[in-house]
Amino acid sequence: MRNILITGGAGFIGSNFVPYFLEANKDVRLINLDLLTYAGDLKNLSEVENNDRYIFVEGSICNRDLVEDLFKKYDISGVLHFAAESHVDNSIESPGVFIETNVNGTFILIDVAYKFWMDSPFSYKEKYANCRFLQVSTDEVYGSLGAEGLFTEETPYAPNSPYSASKASGDMIVRSYHRTYGLNTVITNCSNNYGPKQHHEKLIPTIIKNALEGKTIPIYGDGKNVRDWLYVIDHCKGIALSFDNGLPGETYNIGGRNERENNHIVNQICEILDSKFPDKSGSFKDQIKYVNDRAGHDKRYAIDATKIETTLSWKAQENFETGILKTIDWYLEKYQ
Repeated sequence: MRNILITGGAGFIGSNFVPYFLEANKDVRLINLDLLTYAGDLKNLSEVENNDRYIFVEGSICNRDLVEDLFKKYDISGVLHFAAESHVDNSIESPGVFIETNVNGTFILIDVAYKFWMDSPFSYKEKYANCRFLQVSTDEVYGSLGAEGLFTEETPYAPNSPYSASKASGDMIVRSYHRTYGLNTVITNCSNNYGPKQHHEKLIPTIIKNALEGKTIPIYGDGKNVRDWLYVIDHCKGIALSFDNGLPGETYNIGGRNERENNHIVNQICEILDSKFPDKSGSFKDQIKYVNDRAGHDKRYAIDATKIETTLSWKAQENFETGILKTIDWYLEKYQ
């Protein structure tokens, strides 16, 4: 039985990944270290709480003593690092929290892994020869695109928010531990995720929740910002493939090839809700309101996922039209 440490497993992406990975890997025990901040919820993991191959530990990745104890107690042989402060708006208000978790926390985690698995640079302890550290990151580290072009793994980093800057810093720390010490690392950079279990502060859950509650649906600026939308389970499959089969030191961009303007997103969701609630007076679109734009709001993100598609045989199974229907149905059940 392999004992793998997952951080932030009670968050949006992590809580979708845990049940998927346990089902796909019967020889794995997952130890989930999560601080349970506002964005983490153990209800998201109700389907695995009685699984004898799943262990939850409440705590911070910034607590070095705790991380070291977990490595020793469970003889950790792999790390899947999801834990992060992740909302751009919050990073603008409180950047220090993002630096502490996304930079210092990542350093503590990977430094403990290095010292537990290796005797010295490029020299693994025999028992831990195949141990790997995977960093889950974001396409926001690349900055903003113009009307054309795609982010590739070779795109220079140019983060524009405290959030993306902190994630870029974490990525560079992980990269340095591979280059300097020979640690077996992989970094994945994903496009915008959506799907079940996402916190209501994010765009798609906000649209759905406010629509159902009869509240204003706020859209930043002119609504023409473009994102590449990736269904969360597709992302989880890409992470698992990268962890199992990716080459040491490599980066893999995971994107859905589903570029959509925010205007398209909000209008499509409202149209779907209109069809599900035909007796409503008026359209849910009547609740849309454009608000002052976010400071430093990047205009467009889009990922070229060719590398992971060709080398690891990954492909997104959901397009936006199929994924958003599944997402809306999940939130309807939650909110009603």
